[in-house]
Amino acid sequence: MFDDTNIAINPLAVLKPEKEPRRYTLAEFLRREERSQELNEYYDGLIIKKPMARHSHNIIGLNTATALNMAFLSTNKNYIVSGLQQLVYLPELNFGLYPDVIVIAEKPKFWDSNEILLLNPIVIIEVLSRSTRKYDRTEKFTEYKTIPSFQEYVLIDQNKYHVETRFREEPNLWRDMVLTELTDSVYLKSLDCSISMNHIYRNIEFTKAKK
Repeated sequence: MFDDTNIAINPLAVLKPEKEPRRYTLAEFLRREERSQELNEYYDGLIIKKPMARHSHNIIGLNTATALNMAFLSTNKNYIVSGLQQLVYLPELNFGLYPDVIVIAEKPKFWDSNEILLLNPIVIIEVLSRSTRKYDRTEKFTEYKTIPSFQEYVLIDQNKYHVETRFREEPNLWRDMVLTELTDSVYLKSLDCSISMNHIYRNIEFTKAKK
């Protein structure tokens, strides 16, 4: 199980202003985001700055995207790997979020002709940080489940060798699997492919706790 004892933040929970925050339309958010030097996410009118990522977080995300692309090339699967700065739109909630890595299994579908708000990821991968791990594992997962195409969720710990996958076997039934050894392979059932833990954590070293 993941250790949720650290402080975990839902981005909406930090909004406790003295007055009602300004709300923006989706179009206004996109115009602001185009000019912004930082990544922000959209929560039904509220614009929330995306937390900065640690070095290990970025390396793990890129390693995972690379490993997926290599797996698809070796099996001639024409899946698309994206993420990092790809907004995924959740129409039911009117949310625009930036997952760390996503996989698209068919032709990408977008909310409008600008091809900014993606609608149809099949796999969403999040690298867990101390500040957002509980949100990523609970509320954010519930939010992502409103996406009809979404079939598999992968959570990668940046502080230890720990990967959790959740696969949608039925509309309301998700099957979990947890892997904790570098010799393990992460099997993604929705894509029928595997990537090794060793590739995910390539160039990542964890400091041993002092006794």
